[in-house]
Amino acid sequence: MDCGYGFGIEEEYFLCDALSRRPRRKSARAFLDECKVRIGEAVRTEMLQSQIEVATPPSTTMGEARAALAGLRQELGALARNHGLVIVAAGTHPTAVWAHQRHTDAERYDRLMRDLQMLGTRNMLCGLHVHVAVPCPERRVNLMGRLLPFVPLLLGLSTSSPFWQGRRTGLLGYRLAAYRELPRTWLPDLFADAADYRRYIDALVAAGAIANESFVWWVVRPAARLGTLELRVSDCCTSLDDAIAIAALYRALVRHLDRNVNVMAGLSGADRAIAAENCWRAQRYGVHGSLVDEAGGGARSFGEVLEDVIARVAEDAAALGCETEIAHTRTIVSRGTSADRQLALYLDGVGRGLDKHAALVSVVDWLVSETVNVAAA
Repeated sequence: MDCGYGFGIEEEYFLCDALSRRPRRKSARAFLDECKVRIGEAVRTEMLQSQIEVATPPSTTMGEARAALAGLRQELGALARNHGLVIVAAGTHPTAVWAHQRHTDAERYDRLMRDLQMLGTRNMLCGLHVHVAVPCPERRVNLMGRLLPFVPLLLGLSTSSPFWQGRRTGLLGYRLAAYRELPRTWLPDLFADAADYRRYIDALVAAGAIANESFVWWVVRPAARLGTLELRVSDCCTSLDDAIAIAALYRALVRHLDRNVNVMAGLSGADRAIAAENCWRAQRYGVHGSLVDEAGGGARSFGEVLEDVIARVAEDAAALGCETEIAHTRTIVSRGTSADRQLALYLDGVGRGLDKHAALVSVVDWLVSETVNVAAA
């Protein structure tokens, strides 16, 4: 097994009151203190007090990462219950109202809120981030651009944000639409090389627009502090198995592109625009829609595109020992994502005579249960 391309996973959760199921306006200090004692640096605060993040240690196998993430979900969920709280893994919270949120009291977040203003408070969103180490860090910028055609697939597999401000959005993945309000999000530009990217970062830092490159939040980016290439496009997955499957597919794609320098080389503005269109289609339809063929072959079903990508990275999946995890992406397509299940539960509740808010609360109940309904193996 190739133990290269080490990786780590970060998940953001909503921190909610156990009784009302609403996000906490102000996080519980005693809860956070106990998290630091029991879990340590693997748990972190987020920009809003109603959110919390966990991070796995660096892993070389999918089994290690799954066990770590399962343990973090279970332990964080247990600690939350002791403090009258629950955690929710989803891209958006079905009943959350952004205007009720408060940002975390920390210098970084104070500075961000002064800059972002209302957009910072509206960032009531939770994502799945996957870091993959690249043997030669200088190649990360090249890989970032060549990954763009695959980003819509990784987004569609993760959709878990069909609701916003207590109402249906009509999208399966609304999170990214709201996130794009922030500067320096969306798709990265096609940089010529690492020096071209560095010129961009240095220009923004010199102008005082950003403090450092950690304030660039594209859907995929070089993470300077960790020396990784970070995937940020995905909604936080309610299902642990779905999160691990997406991480495995992304890791295999990074290895594949790193080893095959001519694959997706020389992408153009049209290629980037097609990737952007396919991201929209993934947001709107999840795994049920079609994607634009960048080669001009018309529209292709999401499942067909996925099968082609699985075949493309088969050798890499075998080398990394993650064939089983990647195969789970077929299950996601066949049974739907968290967003599909959320909408089905909501419509069932309305059909049984519940008012819309009560139906949304039943969705939150399911999200709470599924978030911690995990096993280490």
